[in-house]
Amino acid sequence: MKTALTIAGSDSSGGAGIQADIKTMTANGVFAMSAVTALTAQNTTGVSDIMEVTPEFLAAQLDRVFEDIFPDAVKIGMVASCGLIETIAAKLKQYKAKNIVLDPVMVATSGAKLISDDAIETLARCLMPLADIITPNIPEAEVLFGKKITTAEEMEEAAKSISQKYGCAVLCKGGHSLNDANDYLYSADGGVWIKGERINNPNTHGTGCTLSSAIASNLAKGFTLGESVERAKKYISGALAAQLDLGKGSGPMAHAFAINNEFTAEKEN
Repeated sequence: MKTALTIAGSDSSGGAGIQADIKTMTANGVFAMSAVTALTAQNTTGVSDIMEVTPEFLAAQLDRVFEDIFPDAVKIGMVASCGLIETIAAKLKQYKAKNIVLDPVMVATSGAKLISDDAIETLARCLMPLADIITPNIPEAEVLFGKKITTAEEMEEAAKSISQKYGCAVLCKGGHSLNDANDYLYSADGGVWIKGERINNPNTHGTGCTLSSAIASNLAKGFTLGESVERAKKYISGALAAQLDLGKGSGPMAHAFAINNEFTAEKEN
């Protein structure tokens, strides 16, 4: 069985972060492992508290994983401090990690900045050059590109510029009233639009985590980058189309929408 490691924060409500990553990896047929960067107290209405782990403890988690069950792919989610970012980069280089997917969580959908300028600089300098692919949303791509993105052509220009600057493939995600469900993938092979299905579902908590984890899962299984992105987008469309409705805010998706067997069946009346 292929394996994947997620390096990210915990979401106590289960819709994003480590919890979404593990569900996604499991649903996509790989064995999931994790290294937790932070604990959060949150639910579908927002985050109320965060407690980061120390760089030393994160390093210990990564050592234990890589020394025993070497991951076939690595997904990196939200990492908010320079020390943790530097630790991840050092360990990925030490163990020569492969199939690295970086979701550069920097700016919320609302436009609010989630990490400091120093952390953004460290992320760009230390982790992005190690990644095989990064998956920024429009606001994050604007930070990395240094310009506003308001058209499909500017999405293409941004993805190409970021890719050439950092030496990694870039999946510039649509949304934010721009190209909606369509994403633009730029890699060494050139650029291509990855079409997505527009699904009317307000419960989109954890979509970024889920997409990047699905890409990592497919890379772990040996699919090409393009195939991995296509399969990941198809998976997330299915998870949204299942129309799970939990919580009082923007709820989670149905990560297990395609898992139907005797153990997932509900009790009959």
